[in-house]
Amino acid sequence: MSARPAPAPLLIACALGIEHLALRMGDRGGAGGPVTVLRTGMGPNAAERSVGRALADPVLRGAAVLATGFCAGLAPGMHPGDLVVADETRDRCGAVPCVGTELLVKELVRTLPGRTVHTGPLTGSDHVVRGPERSDLLATGAIAVDMESAATLLSAVRAGTRPVAAVRVVVDAPEHELVRIGTVRGGISAFRVLRSVLPAFFEWHRNVLLPRR
Repeated sequence: MSARPAPAPLLIACALGIEHLALRMGDRGGAGGPVTVLRTGMGPNAAERSVGRALADPVLRGAAVLATGFCAGLAPGMHPGDLVVADETRDRCGAVPCVGTELLVKELVRTLPGRTVHTGPLTGSDHVVRGPERSDLLATGAIAVDMESAATLLSAVRAGTRPVAAVRVVVDAPEHELVRIGTVRGGISAFRVLRSVLPAFFEWHRNVLLPRR
C-alpha cells in the first residue's frame, strides 16, 4: 500500500506587522496542511523579494499562495471592514488570475456573516493612494488597491504553477480616508475582520488542491 503524498503547504503573505499580528491571533484549527504566515515588508519590491526567497525553500515548493492584509477601497459605498476578494491582481508588470474566487466569497460570507464582500480586480501601487487618484484607478475597472498583492502573486506564479488568491480587508475608502477622523475606528474594524479570516483561507486551500475530475 503506497503512502499518501504529504499535503501541499499554504503560504499566506502580508506586509505589515499589524497584519501579521492579526493573522497570528486567528484560529489556526482546520488547516489542511502546513501553514506559513510570511511578513514580506511594505511595497511591491519587498513583497516580490520575500515571496521569491520563501518559495525557493524546498519546504514551500508547490505551496498555494494567498496574499492578504489591508487595502484601500476605490468604489463609492465601501466601508472599513468590508472584504475584497480579487478575481485577478494587476500592476504595471502584468495581471495574474486568481483561483477559487467564488469559493473564497462563499466561505467568507459563512465565516463572517453580515460583512460585505466585494469581488473584482485588485490593482497594485508603489505608494499610498489618496484623493483623485482613487477615481483614476476605479476607471480602470479595479475595485481596490494595495501595494503588495499583485507583486506577491506574480512572484508566486513565476516560481512555479500553483493556486494563488488575494483577499484584502478595506481599511479606508473614498468616504472614509485615513486622514479623516474615525480612522482609528475603521482600523480596529479591519483588524478584527482580518483576525477572523483564516478558516475561510483553510477551506480554500483544501478545495483548490483536490484532484479535478
